[in-house]
Amino acid sequence: MRLSELSGKEIVDVKRAERLGVLGQTDLEINEKTGQIQALLIPSLKWFGFKRQGDEIRVSWQHIRKIGNDMIIIDIPENEEEIE
Repeated sequence: MRLSELSGKEIVDVKRAERLGVLGQTDLEINEKTGQIQALLIPSLKWFGFKRQGDEIRVSWQHIRKIGNDMIIIDIPENEEEIE
């Protein structure tokens, strides 16, 4: 799958049943050697539509359960939540 095909999809946490963001408004952590996406970095604070310096949610690629036409469903075990 190409990055352009992922762009614009909503990221939804299946456990919390909440929308975390839209791919395209998030950063990606990419392995420079393989070109594979390692994690999604989702900003958790916004102020008038501008990204503030603050916490972000790091979602490891292994926690992505399903990529559909409109959404990316993630499932992060509660004991592994990665907030940086």
